[in-house]
Amino acid sequence: MKSLSDHKNMSIEQLNGLLKNTLCEHLGMVVTELGTNYLKMRMPVERRTMQPMGTLDGGASLALAESAGSIASQLVVEKGRYCVGLEINANHIRSVKEGYVTATARPLHLGNSTQVWEVKIENDEGQLVCVSRLTMAVMETKKG
Repeated sequence: MKSLSDHKNMSIEQLNGLLKNTLCEHLGMVVTELGTNYLKMRMPVERRTMQPMGTLDGGASLALAESAGSIASQLVVEKGRYCVGLEINANHIRSVKEGYVTATARPLHLGNSTQVWEVKIENDEGQLVCVSRLTMAVMETKKG
């Protein structure tokens, strides 16, 4: 299996630099850890990530899951290729009213034309909040 932490020699600081002026920055997401087979991102549970009823919005969870999986997919794709989201699903297990949530993206399949990622989101106590599966299409960079 390709290693996330060794591929493309990107540091956590460099990855977080890529989040500037994006949805990730707007929602307060940051990459916190990069291992050999996982990437972790953290997001605050606050007004901009909550639904009107005062709990973490499921859409914010999906944005976190897709961001973590998408960033991880770019780290393992071969030179001359890039990845785009093809499908995402999620099961929301537990509500969160404050603190932070942390997403951990791990590859289930790293193929030549598709990648499949499992993303688990946990609260500050390590309890499962959401589990998601993200499918990425691997595309060829156009020449010229």
